[in-house]
Amino acid sequence: MRQSENLWRLCAAGALALTGALLPENALAAETQKSPSAATAAPKVEPESLQALEKMGAYLRTLTSFELKSDTTEDAVLDNGQKVKFAGTVDYKVRRPNGFLIATSDDRRVRQFYYDGKKFTIYSPRMGFYATVPAPPTIRELLKVVYEKYDVQLPLEDLFRWGLQNDRRDQLDSGVVVGPAKIDGQDTDQYAFREGDIDWQIWIARGNKPLPVRAVLTTTSDAAMPEYSASLHWNTNATFSDDTFAFKPPAKAKPITIASE
Repeated sequence: MRQSENLWRLCAAGALALTGALLPENALAAETQKSPSAATAAPKVEPESLQALEKMGAYLRTLTSFELKSDTTEDAVLDNGQKVKFAGTVDYKVRRPNGFLIATSDDRRVRQFYYDGKKFTIYSPRMGFYATVPAPPTIRELLKVVYEKYDVQLPLEDLFRWGLQNDRRDQLDSGVVVGPAKIDGQDTDQYAFREGDIDWQIWIARGNKPLPVRAVLTTTSDAAMPEYSASLHWNTNATFSDDTFAFKPPAKAKPITIASE
């Protein structure tokens, strides 16, 4: 069984096709009349799409404490090529610069990730195992360490990289503004990007709080085109005590070692 890649190792082609579908007929006619040189002069990554990601990232970095609840669906591909879908949730509790609790749950697995500024712990409640390693003093440093040393990439972490030096914009093959969309009654703008063998879309709220409210990624290297999607629900006024981020192993939980790269 093959699973779709996790964008948030970070986030599709259909969204890009929608760009044409949303244009009025006279605009489509004008497009067909453009000279080849004019068509090739158009940037592959539209500046407006990058500006939207930068604005989103800048706002997210102003949030010192927040809770994010995400409803997810993920495709897996059976050996016969058929896609099957799994539903799940991701719950972030974050206090910058040095605390988070991330809980993930789907139809097959449950994981919890604790970081208190000194230690990072992965806990599997169903199996009763946990692993704890020393951690650097900030979330930003931690993300780099756990990926490079332990090959651990946390869900949705790419959302918090945009506008920083390592935001991967140089890896984008294309980026387009799809257009306006209403998500759960909220006005948003939809953007579509291509990055290697991943097509991904993001819906960003309009106004002075440009929060991401939906994301979809499609793995294009697999003929079945499996998808991962997340609907994001924010509480930007959340507050937490230090105990929220400190892992306290249950009585029957057993420590194990994380394999390092």
